[in-house]
Amino acid sequence: MGTSNYSDEFKRDAVHQITVRGYPVREVSRRLGVSTHSLYKWSKQFGEPASQPGIDHEAENRRLKRELARVIEERDILKKAAAYFAQNAK
Repeated sequence: MGTSNYSDEFKRDAVHQITVRGYPVREVSRRLGVSTHSLYKWSKQFGEPASQPGIDHEAENRRLKRELARVIEERDILKKAAAYFAQNAK
């Protein structure tokens, strides 16, 4: 495979998908057709420097938001099932 030259804007957008939007590196790599190695390299080059060592609050927020969305979906499914069985019990 030959080397491809990507614009800095493309690289920044790819890093943005990983750091801000919370997509996994592997998924972004597959979607954009870029190696994971390149994405990690671009993250070091274009990513924002860590403000504080220790807890990554943004990553924790992303994880909690995904978990909340999953729990809400499960709750809605259970509500619909309860309504369905209550209606059929009559």
